[in-house]
Amino acid sequence: MKWLMRSGLIFFVAWMTQAHAASFDCQKAQTPTEKTICQYRTLNDADVKMVTSYNIVRHLVPMGTRSVIQREQVKWLEFRDQCRESVDCLAQVYRMRQQQLDLHLDRVYQQGPF
Repeated sequence: MKWLMRSGLIFFVAWMTQAHAASFDCQKAQTPTEKTICQYRTLNDADVKMVTSYNIVRHLVPMGTRSVIQREQVKWLEFRDQCRESVDCLAQVYRMRQQQLDLHLDRVYQQGPF
């Protein structure tokens, strides 16, 4: 019985670790920005949400718009990396990018049919 409980606990901890991982491997984080994102749960969560939204938008928009969104993402990543270790700056740029992606999602929903 103890073995079963221990196994369940190990599985739960492993699942929780994976469920709250940044969109990149934190063990391979190299830049000050990546390390900061991995260090703070709120930034980590914002990163996961943003990447999820980005991937959804990228797959739902027409081909011509897809390249625009991909270029926006590359520029945003460069902008984000200028924050380096500043938690406030990173939180702000993640909010900004999420708002942009939400606007794209709203346009997709309005143009439906779904």
